[in-house]
This record gives sequence, C-alpha cells and structure tokens, in this order.
Amino acid sequence: MAIETNQIVSIEYEVSDGEKVVDSNIGGMPLVFMFGRGQIIPGLENAIADMTIGQKAEVLVKAEDAYGEYNAEAVQEVPLDQFAGIDLEEGMSLYGQGEDGGTVQVIVKEIGNDSVIIDFNHPLSGKDLAFVVLVNNIREASAEEAMSGIPIENLQDDCCGSGGGTGCGC
Repeated sequence: MAIETNQIVSIEYEVSDGEKVVDSNIGGMPLVFMFGRGQIIPGLENAIADMTIGQKAEVLVKAEDAYGEYNAEAVQEVPLDQFAGIDLEEGMSLYGQGEDGGTVQVIVKEIGNDSVIIDFNHPLSGKDLAFVVLVNNIREASAEEAMSGIPIENLQDDCCGSGGGTGCGC
C-alpha cells in the first residue's frame, strides 16, 4: 500500500554523491517527516512512495530532483572586510540570514587580498545522489501533527518553560 500524503514516515538512509558517503543515519536516530509536505528532497520522497514498513531499497536521485543543478550565477564576490573576526578557510561553510529571514548557507570558494568568493549553491547541487533507504515506520498523523506539519518526534522539549528546567542548559 502506498504511503499517503500527511502520513508520518520514519526512515534510515545512507547517501553518497558517487564519490563518498555524504550523510547517514544508519544505526542512529531515524529521519522522521510528514510525507507530501516537501520536508525531504522530492526525488527521495517519490522513490519511497510505494514502499512499505521494513522494505529496503537502493535509489538514485537525479540532481534536478535533489538539490537542483549547479547555478554558476549563485557565486558572488564579497569584500573581505565583511568577514571581520572570522578565521576564513577555503571550503568552509558559513551561515547567515537571507533576505526572507531564513538561514542561508554559503561555501567559501576563494579568499583574495580584498575579497572573498562565496557560493550560494547547496554543497550537493549538480550531483546525482545514491541512497540506500529503509522504511522503519509509517503511521497516521495526529490532528496536531497534520495541522502543524511537524511530527511529534521532531518537537523540541521546552524544558525551560516546564518548571525548573534542570538538566537542559537553562
């Protein structure tokens, strides 16, 4: 039976970019997401749509169905003085706030005397991704999960507001 939109799905996966493993949660916490809400890359979501609990598969997700094609226009030269206080290294990831208020990741491509070349492309853009995926669980979403789009497994404990906050860094 196919996984349906708004069901909560739990998977273990390993993904490689053709050269090396770039991410894996095998043996760790499963990835839990609400199906059909764009919470994982579209190519992987489409590939698991007909899988069932306990089923394992090898899936190739083309770049256009993962993080998109590499966009050469997403590379920008920025004055070096905008990075004051940061010990820059080529290849490092930096995070900032985008125009829409969301988090933006950039990669430092080149450090010059007066400027820095940064790349706004996702590090895996332009790459086909090979997944080994195992479906651990599929369940119906609660009313709250369906409304918020957030599986209960992904909610953060608000220990600081629950009386005492001991042991949570409050």
